[in-house]
Amino acid sequence: MRDGEEHAFYAQFNKIDNIKNAVVGFIENIPVGIGAFRKYDETTVEIKRMYVQSEYRGKGYAVNILSELEKWAVENKYTSAVLETGRKQPEAIALYKKNDYKIMQSYGQYLNVENSICMMKKIK
Repeated sequence: MRDGEEHAFYAQFNKIDNIKNAVVGFIENIPVGIGAFRKYDETTVEIKRMYVQSEYRGKGYAVNILSELEKWAVENKYTSAVLETGRKQPEAIALYKKNDYKIMQSYGQYLNVENSICMMKKIK
């Protein structure tokens, strides 16, 4: 866990109570990755809970999960996606940049959190 002592801070914003949309990736009935989104505002979703098991990383599963989340959000009339990741998560940052997410000003609970990087993408 790279977040160290900050993990408890982030955990309070990653509860599943308000998450109704999730995608689970399977290979031969084995779950290998997950991603979710929740409503951020009337036109925007917040991408949450992106994770791929270590032995399946680098094989495109995260890209596929993220793409499915974006398609689902568009089907539900959302036009943007935002997310937060940590500076100590270079693979996640690279994934999002590769998929056209741009760094934006921190939002909500992530304002003034030194480790946070917030990103946004127009989805269609």
